Amino acid sequence: MRIRPLLIMIHYVLLFSRQGKLRLQKWYTAASQKDKKRTTRELITTILSRKSKMCNFLEWRDMKIVYKRYASLYFLAAIDKDDNELITLELIHRYVELLDKYFGSVCELDIIFNFEKAYFILDELIISGEIQETSKKNVVKAIAAQDLLQEETEAIRGVLDEMGIP
Repeated sequence: MRIRPLLIMIHYVLLFSRQGKLRLQKWYTAASQKDKKRTTRELITTILSRKSKMCNFLEWRDMKIVYKRYASLYFLAAIDKDDNELITLELIHRYVELLDKYFGSVCELDIIFNFEKAYFILDELIISGEIQETSKKNVVKAIAAQDLLQEETEAIRGVLDEMGIP
């Protein structure tokens, strides 16, 4: 009997609206733009056509798709067939919790207008398709440090602009 570690390989993460608009995508495996567009279009169509009472997991091509709808957004992760879908579902939920913590109560407009923060939070959770950090406290600390650094940089830039230094 082979014992697998709790590591999962995430191939990509997609966020899309109930209207089928892609709001965020992060790919961890190489694919051409054409393949990414086709995959995205097929998955969005497939997920949106499923009834709300259906299972949040589906086998698609050579992967397992794990998704969850929160308000008007769908959060989707593609993993290997033999990876644990419940851990992936928990990771999606953790990402939503962190977005809620950062934005108050996250909505689609927060993702649209602050996509760089949504990507940064995702990058704190997942690096190279593997779970990097599971502690909400550590992710929140990293986000706060990034915000502080950004504020300091903007303040310095403002002072330099006032002095006429490009």
